[in-house]
Amino acid sequence: MPRREPPGAASPLPDDDFFLPDLCAPRAVFFAVLLAELLVLVHHLADSVPAPFDWQGLGPSSLFVQWCVLLSSALLCVLRPLLARFSLPLVTVASLAVVASVTALSSGLARLAYPPTLASVQAPGWILRNVLVAVLLAAIVLRYFYLQQQLGLQQRAGLQARLSSLRSRIHPHFLFNALNSIASLIGARPAAAESAVEDLADLLRASLREDEQETTVAEELALCERYLAIEALRLGDRLAVSWAVDDSARKARLPSLLLQPLLENAVNHGIARLPGGGRIRVVIETLDGELRLSVVNPMPGDGEHGAGSGEHLALDNIRQRLSALYPDRHRFRAAPAGDSYAVAVRLPLALGS
Repeated sequence: MPRREPPGAASPLPDDDFFLPDLCAPRAVFFAVLLAELLVLVHHLADSVPAPFDWQGLGPSSLFVQWCVLLSSALLCVLRPLLARFSLPLVTVASLAVVASVTALSSGLARLAYPPTLASVQAPGWILRNVLVAVLLAAIVLRYFYLQQQLGLQQRAGLQARLSSLRSRIHPHFLFNALNSIASLIGARPAAAESAVEDLADLLRASLREDEQETTVAEELALCERYLAIEALRLGDRLAVSWAVDDSARKARLPSLLLQPLLENAVNHGIARLPGGGRIRVVIETLDGELRLSVVNPMPGDGEHGAGSGEHLALDNIRQRLSALYPDRHRFRAAPAGDSYAVAVRLPLALGS
């Protein structure tokens, strides 16, 4: 439904929930011209049977219909911010009134511009027929726009529910590991356990912000440092991390809780399974309009990195989140690379404030 604004408020820009699309967009103009021409062609084909096709009449008819369609679209485009203030019935009536007015005035001007061609038609009846046809077709198009908007809202709601479900699957996994680490420190190192509890509180506070689907690389790195601080209490010197982060990438935006689960997989399915531990290498850079992330960790000698269902679940969740957020605009690859396991992610570059 269109947004409602209090009387006297400044004219707002329509948001994505407004059913009337931007008719000034190149794609909308192209389809308007194409559909108008197809309509004229179908009318002339039907009207030419059994007489020969009227090629001479096709040009003036196309010009007339294209003029009505493009002028109506331009007026609705200009009025779109104002129409967004009102309810659906009022917007529909106003849009049809614009189309009817444009068609009536254009029909009257057409009789003045082409008197020989239109001399045989009666002005009132011809103009009324044009207006009725235009209003009927406009009503069908508006109905289509409304159904498209409702379908988009349903898809958006389903996507939001799906993303929330995928995020919620990540939280218990890292929470379980963090609590195990803290429990092992309570008796022997209470001060370290207290510090770990504070880090865990910060992690939970960030992970429970369901309204924030995006974050910046800098904020995600701070979250990862808290997670690694907890794991370092459990693994000690066995865990080492090297960072290579471009300064230009720190303000880039990415889905929240994207890098932390990748580091968690590297720790649990790589470092923790090696008696001597190892080093995780994290590279974050911007290149060719993309944000590129890679996480590489040593792999156990048996080559069974990723055999556990826990890692498959986390990687599948991330893959599904990226597919939902960036359909056909991202790359995700996770595979062994020699004696290491590498995860690489490419996202469209979007800089935050």
